[in-house]
Amino acid sequence: MTGTAISADGTPIVFDRHGSGPALVLVHGAFTGRGHPTLTGVATGLAPWFTVFDYDRRGRGASGDTAPYAMEREIEDLAAVMAAAGGAAMVFGGSSGGALALEAAARLPEVVKLAVWEPPYHVTPDAPDLPGGFGARLARLVREGRRGAAVELFMVAAAQVPAELVADMRASPSWAELEALAHTLAYEAAVMGPGSALPSRRLAAIDRPALVLNGELSPAWMAAAGRAVAAALPRAAHRVLEGQAHGVAAGALVPELLEFFVTG
Repeated sequence: MTGTAISADGTPIVFDRHGSGPALVLVHGAFTGRGHPTLTGVATGLAPWFTVFDYDRRGRGASGDTAPYAMEREIEDLAAVMAAAGGAAMVFGGSSGGALALEAAARLPEVVKLAVWEPPYHVTPDAPDLPGGFGARLARLVREGRRGAAVELFMVAAAQVPAELVADMRASPSWAELEALAHTLAYEAAVMGPGSALPSRRLAAIDRPALVLNGELSPAWMAAAGRAVAAALPRAAHRVLEGQAHGVAAGALVPELLEFFVTG
């Protein structure tokens, strides 16, 4: 079932609702949105136990995109979806969506439990070396109509996709879908903050049950980030999923999330 929540600034935020039970909201990372196979798989996999809300973050899919952007507006968006879910909810966020979920949990007591998948904070020297003014550069490229260049910059600089592979991707039919989301890449940079530094003090304020997940095959810097997030959270467990990389399979997430949200 599809519904719409209205954020504090009047922006419509569209969600799909699956299942029945306690409310669980899913927060997407870069280049994904409502209906993406991974979180759709998570939603359907958990639907027998929870009412799962899978929403389009602002600027994506059917949701609105009221200017000017600020991370605080995205926290208000999540709060609006949680209100539609009944007020309090559990939250799962993936990648930069995990960072957004953490920032929201530090501000919203309505987040009663929190799980995140590989929030990409930079805590070790082998993390990506982002260019100065990264978010501003992404936004400028989009304003100039160079959406493909913005996608390429984000992929190479932040996601560490080899440039030659990005060149091949430009010839694929899915490239147009990536360009359609190019304006949201500066939003991801804003969520991660300058240098994607770990917000240790804000994490320390999240005194609720939390689960931090990493993939066995993910880069070492992401593993380090996961451990750092878990260490900063007062009540967190950290688990490593065997055989999984950053592009995690829904089937690997579902049993971990089910165990945590039921008993964690």
